Amino acid sequence: MNPKTGKPTLRAGYAPATIAHNLSAVHGFYAFHLHFGRGPVVNPVPENRARRAALAHLSPIEARAVYRRGRLRPKVPVRQPRALPDHQWDELFTQMKCARDRALLSCYVSSGARASKLLGVELGDVDWTKGQLWVISKGSRARQPVPVSPEALAHLAAYLEEAGLPPDVMPIWRTRRGQPRPLTYWAARRIIQRADQAIGANWTLHDLRHTAATRLARDPELTLVEVQTILRHAHISTTALYTVVGLDDLVDKLAEHYARPVQPTT
Repeated sequence: MNPKTGKPTLRAGYAPATIAHNLSAVHGFYAFHLHFGRGPVVNPVPENRARRAALAHLSPIEARAVYRRGRLRPKVPVRQPRALPDHQWDELFTQMKCARDRALLSCYVSSGARASKLLGVELGDVDWTKGQLWVISKGSRARQPVPVSPEALAHLAAYLEEAGLPPDVMPIWRTRRGQPRPLTYWAARRIIQRADQAIGANWTLHDLRHTAATRLARDPELTLVEVQTILRHAHISTTALYTVVGLDDLVDKLAEHYARPVQPTT
């Protein structure tokens, strides 16, 4: 565990979620070709019939049946999304040394957009009047708007004034050295890694989406359905994960509780 963020550090090898995802992909590949009479007669990735029977035609109001994991399938731990506390966000943002990086992080944490989708935003996708950006959705591939804060737009305007306007059909996020090129996901990831090394943390680009979602979900002026619309979640149960309060979020309140006199019990 990283002592500053409380997040586990990456271990050697593949994570259980990655293994399970790859097994599902390989199983689907052989199942597709088996349907057309190609490939081996027996799927090399065993099918979990108990899982299919438990989830088949399941009503949302019915309790999910318990079933055993299939062969080769690892146990995937359930992890709650972790958001940056305000003081650690300020510390991370201070490490951004140029206008581009400050604008990029501000847009991430205010829009809740996925990392790769925000990097594809072009100049025509910025709606300065309504305060939103247009991105390509992950599932439907449709062009959808995402909101950004006035502070993020101010940082974005400062970046475009410093770097100049991009050519047509080129994203607004560009490299700063040599011939301008579109900023890739791995380059943006490296920006966060350098800042993490300076402050001793292990935050990622996706944690910025978690931070935006947590801030929105805990705003009493926003309903959960409104937050679901902003984050473009297919199911409201996914949005509800961000309403869970962890012990790390209660440190200050617990300190105040322990400082108050003990109330007599009757």
